[in-house]
Amino acid sequence: MDKYQQKAVRIMECLMLVAAILLVIVGKITGDTFFLRLATESLIFGGLALSVDLLLGIVGLLSLGQAMYFGFGAYLAALILRDWVPSFWLCIIVVAVASAFLGWITSYIVLRSKGVYFALISFGLAQVFAKSVYNTRSLGASDGMVGVPIITIPLPFVTLNLGDAITFFVITFIFISGIYFLLKYFLYTPLGRIWGGVRSNESRLPYIGFNTQAPKRIAFILAAIVAGVSGALYPMLRGFVSPELMYFSVSGNAVITVVLGGVGTLIGSLFGSSLLMILKSVIGTLTVHHHIVIGLLFVVIVIFAPKGIVGILATKLKMRGAR
Repeated sequence: MDKYQQKAVRIMECLMLVAAILLVIVGKITGDTFFLRLATESLIFGGLALSVDLLLGIVGLLSLGQAMYFGFGAYLAALILRDWVPSFWLCIIVVAVASAFLGWITSYIVLRSKGVYFALISFGLAQVFAKSVYNTRSLGASDGMVGVPIITIPLPFVTLNLGDAITFFVITFIFISGIYFLLKYFLYTPLGRIWGGVRSNESRLPYIGFNTQAPKRIAFILAAIVAGVSGALYPMLRGFVSPELMYFSVSGNAVITVVLGGVGTLIGSLFGSSLLMILKSVIGTLTVHHHIVIGLLFVVIVIFAPKGIVGILATKLKMRGAR
């Protein structure tokens, strides 16, 4: 990224923080939890979008099956919280480890291909996984799983109740922000530089002594972990999970989110998720065909602003600097 894009990213990071603070203040004053719940859900799906942007924007791999890891994390978290131990930390750790294992196994299937074949195989795996869950009666089949309890997070001096909308929003914001800054840190490491080389020209890297398969596998596993632990937050918010979390529409929305925000910027994933959630809520109250409007918006963004929100802001900053 050039200096204008970096400045745009910093501005958007500050805007995210300010928006989060304002939401908490307004929610505390009014007692209205609707927008807080909506913002929390957008952050959760923003975590899924971060995993897509890691693969697509950083490594150059278009995955159409990230919803598989998101849904896997959601179902596993629901099973742990409902049928095992209602522990937040245990749930996150188990989901992270299990998602890493699932990502490691599937990477040997998906990474054998490139380009459009990579996208199609990732899509196919997700469909097989979703249909398997859909037809598994012990997991609730098409009805999904309900009855996930409201849990608490014991800390040294206070116990946090996730049933409180403000508390859950703050915890989710901190959690997703931590994932964001961790991924951002990786971009400035030698591994991150290799990911950039894979995206730019993978065929040249072996000539300078780099093995591309291992870095790609690490990125794939890391993306699976990010999607999985983001999905683990969903049943804590909604109290249920369903096979729809693994459908292509969820993966497709994540890709749209990344493009809307700005591919390869990471922060654009969180902004795009918020924008998409707002559009769904506003347009959904006017018409049941809100997908048409969102699809048209996606086409317009791709044609006229291919670098997304971050690109638009960076262009404005560049024009201002030129003047």
